[in-house]
Amino acid sequence: MSGTPDLFGAESPTESSGAGPRRPRPGAPLAARMRPRTLDEFRGQEHLLGEGKALRTMLERGTPASMILWGPPGSGKTTLARLVAAETDTTFVPFSAVTEGIARVREIIAEAGERLQATGRQTILFCDEIHRFNKAQQDAFLPHVEAGTVTLIGATTENPSFEIVRPLLSRAPVFVLEPLSAPDVQEILEAALADRDRGLGTMELQVDEGVLAGLAEEADGDARRALGALDAAGRLAGPGGRITVEVVREALQHRFAVYDKGGEEHFNIISALHKSVRGSDADGALYWLARMIETGEDPLYIARRVVRMASEDIGLADPRGLEIALAARDAFHFLGPPEGELALAEAVVYLALAPKSNRLYVAWAQARAAARDTPGEAVPLHIRNAPTGLMKKLGYGAGYAYDPDAEAGVSGQTYLPERLAGRRFYTPGRFGFEKTLGERITWFDARRREARRGASDAGEPDDAPE
Repeated sequence: MSGTPDLFGAESPTESSGAGPRRPRPGAPLAARMRPRTLDEFRGQEHLLGEGKALRTMLERGTPASMILWGPPGSGKTTLARLVAAETDTTFVPFSAVTEGIARVREIIAEAGERLQATGRQTILFCDEIHRFNKAQQDAFLPHVEAGTVTLIGATTENPSFEIVRPLLSRAPVFVLEPLSAPDVQEILEAALADRDRGLGTMELQVDEGVLAGLAEEADGDARRALGALDAAGRLAGPGGRITVEVVREALQHRFAVYDKGGEEHFNIISALHKSVRGSDADGALYWLARMIETGEDPLYIARRVVRMASEDIGLADPRGLEIALAARDAFHFLGPPEGELALAEAVVYLALAPKSNRLYVAWAQARAAARDTPGEAVPLHIRNAPTGLMKKLGYGAGYAYDPDAEAGVSGQTYLPERLAGRRFYTPGRFGFEKTLGERITWFDARRREARRGASDAGEPDDAPE
């Protein structure tokens, strides 16, 4: 987050009641005006807020609990924390670990204790960028969380396993927020265009086909960025105007001068870095990396993007890419600037010159889609665990073959549910290490066919398709 506000705009430094997020001030950025006021307006994070999910259940019970919200910028950490307060009728007090110190924490806790004693009203202390606090500062929260004086909600873009002290993690479970999907971001943009009270509805703007979808895709899961660009595009087009691809492109050039002066076209430059790596241009990758470093971008944000490039654009064509990207992140974390910047440079050059493949990215998307389409498919009996006698009698584990003991190390048995039998999600490319993986898949397929033919010749059932 690097000191920037979370999803849907800047935070008020003052406390608010649990009645819901405050109405933004006149002239506030579109992202602040469109901040979700209820859970129904909130987009994304279905794995946390869907029916029966842990966070949804907590909110429905009306009892707030301490937690750590871990996710990328713009995924909704601050907004979600505010909605927790609103849904549980709790006083919400925001606090930034970047701009405020432990003295302010003591003030908040003292006020929370007085409020609890006088009115019985609980307080949510929201600590933005909690990873910026050192161990001793984080430890200062513990007695007050244990005593129930405050409910702590911490927000972080960094892995809590490394950045949050263990005693605090034991008292505040981690909820992982994912980047918003492009359809979610597009819904938010459409709502902002139509909303005549908080959004751009009174401007009667026309939008060319595909513009919102493209903007949502380029936003990289960050609704705040997308809304900032839409806001700037609306200003450029003017009331009754038309938002075209060209207008959006112009808006993106101005957006950060208006809403994120330290970023210097952050959105465009990270895109240039990613696409230079994807296009195997090491010099371009180095140049855009240097631009980001020189303009004050958070190097750990860059490191996260580099890790994403390694898995999304290189994948198994060169598995070393992910190792080097993670090592670069750790090296920067260990060394800091300027020495650690060289590790990032090493990683982007390696990734730029590595063979490219998005086959794993595509395979994962297909596997997730299949999992969503077939949520009730039973695990085949032969690969179920059978720890009890009853389960064995019911056929759990019956017929399971231990592949390493089979001839050629392949038994021929199936592992997918019957409905998905024979489905192929991952198909390796022709370059780099994926060429070897393709040869291995071909070899395993042949051995499985041989094993099944052998089982059929022996009179055993052949339960898998060719």
